[in-house]
Amino acid sequence: MDEIKPTLAVYGIQDRDEYEHPFYVHDHNLCIMQDGQVRDFLQLERISRHKRDNKLYLKLTDLIKEKKLLSEDFDLIFVDNVVGRSFINKQGNVRFEAPLNRILTAGKEEGNCWWYGRQKAAWVLNHELAHIFTCLPFFGNFKPNSLLVHFDGGASQSNFSAWQVKNNRLSKISAHWDYKYLTSIFNANALVFSVIGAKPSEQNSVPGKFMGLAGHGSYRYELETWLREHAFFETIWGKKSHFFRQVKKDWNIDLRSYDQRHPFVQDCMATLHELFVRETVLIFKRLQAETLTKNLYYSGGCALNIVANTRIINANIFDQVFIPPCCEDSGLALGAAAFLEWQKHGRLKSHSPYLNNWRLDEEDCLVDTDPKDINKAAQALAENKIVGLCNGFGEAGPRALGNRSLLLIANNKLLAQRLSMKCKEREWYRPLAPVMLEKNARYFTGLKTIHPLSQYMLLDFKILDDKQTELSGAVHCKGSARIQTLFNRDQNPYLWDLLTVLDEKYDIKALINTSFNKKGDPIVHTESDALKAANKMGIPGIVLNGKFRNLPY
Repeated sequence: MDEIKPTLAVYGIQDRDEYEHPFYVHDHNLCIMQDGQVRDFLQLERISRHKRDNKLYLKLTDLIKEKKLLSEDFDLIFVDNVVGRSFINKQGNVRFEAPLNRILTAGKEEGNCWWYGRQKAAWVLNHELAHIFTCLPFFGNFKPNSLLVHFDGGASQSNFSAWQVKNNRLSKISAHWDYKYLTSIFNANALVFSVIGAKPSEQNSVPGKFMGLAGHGSYRYELETWLREHAFFETIWGKKSHFFRQVKKDWNIDLRSYDQRHPFVQDCMATLHELFVRETVLIFKRLQAETLTKNLYYSGGCALNIVANTRIINANIFDQVFIPPCCEDSGLALGAAAFLEWQKHGRLKSHSPYLNNWRLDEEDCLVDTDPKDINKAAQALAENKIVGLCNGFGEAGPRALGNRSLLLIANNKLLAQRLSMKCKEREWYRPLAPVMLEKNARYFTGLKTIHPLSQYMLLDFKILDDKQTELSGAVHCKGSARIQTLFNRDQNPYLWDLLTVLDEKYDIKALINTSFNKKGDPIVHTESDALKAANKMGIPGIVLNGKFRNLPY
């Protein structure tokens, strides 16, 4: 393997069938890294405009040609999936077959590859390690004596894997399906799907909705006992009335529908969610006691659960906890590329989360921080207008962090509901998140220090009682908020300057920050996408690479 070559990583495993929507496989992506730095990163949905697009095998050749990459030589690495380890594109001129192993390996495995007219050396990295190595581009090399964990619905040969790093050497501790019951609660439970009212095409959005609705209920021990006795009603697909009959028999409650506003239904959701959170924390406590590791690197879809993340951190199980912004499948190619670059160079350069750059020219995406334009945006926000941001490159992962965001003043609950339910068509129970400067995060929480993972919106914070009115549009019903914190201007110069002007000139200490997209659509990618989405949602102001523009809505 020539260390001078760039690395090309592909996550494009084909789904099990030609479903109308992503099912077992979702969020195809591609990454090119060179000398430890991301050169190009693609989340397919951002350019195809199909939510969670899993058709990279149909589009790979066109994507390779448009970047003129056919003549360039790469170190190739593919990411597998529980459904398979082979990749074949539509034309058949890219074919990769990986070895079928019963044991999960602690490294890449060589496969057979045909790459546009020639036999080529290529490797596969298991889904588990691809998740874990997504941490490297954001946090640098693993610290000595660290625990690395992947936890999701299903990877290559497990839904939970644990690894340890000592002396820069990686060793596997365990990989199994023992915690499948937990991930089923979080993302594949028939009762949760029924209450959410989720269609098959919406399955990947269920965990986020589940977290939001669970916050409206309360955990009850007697409910947990009952839910366990009935196997969490995880098998009532197609026979949902069974739940109503059991509720009537055991609780004498006459439910006629999965009423999301009914206290019993909300308490069921809260109890299931608390079970997931509590059991997850216990798993990490046991692992730390067994390994005596000091640091945790955590990835996989379950790492998007902000309540569990916060509980892990507050339990002081580890000295430091690291979770990447793209911890779900949208970061798998990035993780695989990082693994190979780590092996080749021994280190990676540090990256911001703004890596989605496919079809975006760097010079055209330079963000102007002219105070005049920032003041125009600040004034519009102070006048209770919604402002869309499309600045620079897009974020890696599922959450908008200030480059592809919709912003709104955070102290108006009615306006927040209008943005969420009317403009974005989200459900009534889903909270919006605030973004603020670090000093203001301390102001709202009363904490002396704010955990750095809040820069990626990965934690939950209790808001002081006397500050909740000031943040009423972004505080959940139990008084918490998923704060995005800006610790310094380098994180996002435009957003930092905008928040500073709002704070100093208008005494506005926080904004609502939600992703720039309508229900069912991917987050906007290009300026054209942003203008179309703004028109679709009726957004009255937009910022395109720093330039503010009023829109006629």
